[in-house]
Amino acid sequence: MSTYLWINLLSISVPLLVSFHPRVRLYKKWNILWIAIILALIPYIIWDVYFTEKGFWGFTDAYLIGVEILGLPIEEWLFFICIPYACMFTHYALLDLNSKRMLKAKSVKYLTVVLLLLFAINAVVNYQLAYTLIDMAFAFAILLLAYLSNKTLLKSYYLTFIVMLIPFIIVNGVLTGTGIENEVVWYNDLENLGMRFFTIPVEDFAYAFSLILLNLLIFERLVKRFTIR
Repeated sequence: MSTYLWINLLSISVPLLVSFHPRVRLYKKWNILWIAIILALIPYIIWDVYFTEKGFWGFTDAYLIGVEILGLPIEEWLFFICIPYACMFTHYALLDLNSKRMLKAKSVKYLTVVLLLLFAINAVVNYQLAYTLIDMAFAFAILLLAYLSNKTLLKSYYLTFIVMLIPFIIVNGVLTGTGIENEVVWYNDLENLGMRFFTIPVEDFAYAFSLILLNLLIFERLVKRFTIR
């Protein structure tokens, strides 16, 4: 079994099993949750296919099983299912443990403005770097959408994302070469800032931020629409 596949399966295994815990019971919303994950997957897969074709990033065959769809390894497709599920589980599990721990509206406003400026400035200043530009543009657009449509989500997400950074650094660290001989996912540093947190490109932090946030936004919108209890 490929290293990348193992990373995906290990990432989702515990959240999937604990979803049946009587206190969590996330499985009761699976019909909506899987739809949200698939919908959120679409723009990132399009982005992924394009970047892989252009050689802006790619995958090391030694860590894959060799099955591809639209030029992407099957493991990469599973990434957009396993990782969002694990992160959404973490978000709601943390809320269940302490539902009162949320940022105040004013703090959300200031933090959102700072992040929007950070994303916008990086996109404009580094427009010639494909990964930096698209990554920051996605982060800007999704955060703005979240602020305009679901400020309550941001009150908790800013806090839960900090906790999720711990498994993110572990998982993404391995994918980018920490503790293994080569990178599972390699990056063309001519298309990014060339700055790394250990082996992780700094853009990946904004990537994770927007990917998880989009999944949560879609999920909560669907739950509200279909009044799932």
